Amino acid sequence: MKNYRYLDLITALFVTVLLVSNIAAVKLLHLGPFSFDGGTILFPLSYIFGDVLTEVYGYQRSRRVIWIGFACLALMAITLAVVQALPADSFWSYPDNGLLTPEATQSAFNALLGQAPRIVLASLIAYWAGEFSNSYLLAKLKLRTQGRFLWLRTISSTLLGQGVDTIFFVFIAFWGVLPNEVLTVMLVSNYVFKVLVEIAFTPLTYTVVNALKRVEMEDYFDRNTDFNPLKVG
Repeated sequence: MKNYRYLDLITALFVTVLLVSNIAAVKLLHLGPFSFDGGTILFPLSYIFGDVLTEVYGYQRSRRVIWIGFACLALMAITLAVVQALPADSFWSYPDNGLLTPEATQSAFNALLGQAPRIVLASLIAYWAGEFSNSYLLAKLKLRTQGRFLWLRTISSTLLGQGVDTIFFVFIAFWGVLPNEVLTVMLVSNYVFKVLVEIAFTPLTYTVVNALKRVEMEDYFDRNTDFNPLKVG
């Protein structure tokens, strides 16, 4: 198997973006006409890394990285859920002057890092479906365009992937919890913001992709690829 210089680095960055954005998602933000969770600021970068992986290294290697990210996200969710469930030490308080009791500190932890099963399920399903949709369409469009029009392929795949991701997450996580008008605003805001980030980063995507193709001496075309997302190896 061919060894690549930067595949492990891109994998690490991809997983880091995924984990950090899920933690940052606990805060809801309002900027101008947009209302979205804090993770939306960073999460679109995961799709840019997904574009780079598929474009340079191919769908098969991108699929492996997606599964690595899925496993790491599940591990983080399980760890935080276990920590949340375990009893707190009687001396645990914040800040040091003891203004907050251990009970109050536990409540703060639950509010920020507490794992609601429904949110975890929504995050995992949305990530899995969105990333594979993005990678699949990008690989197929590369064959159809014979490797041309990278901007068209990255934006088109993001329109699909981010759309699938946003719909799954918002409806699984918040259907029946938030009013329909709030769901609509959140859905549209998240989707539009993510797509705008992808478009804004298109010149950087071109630069990174072209540089990696030269350094790695790879420009993979998925002509005989098995696109089954469940195949990990």
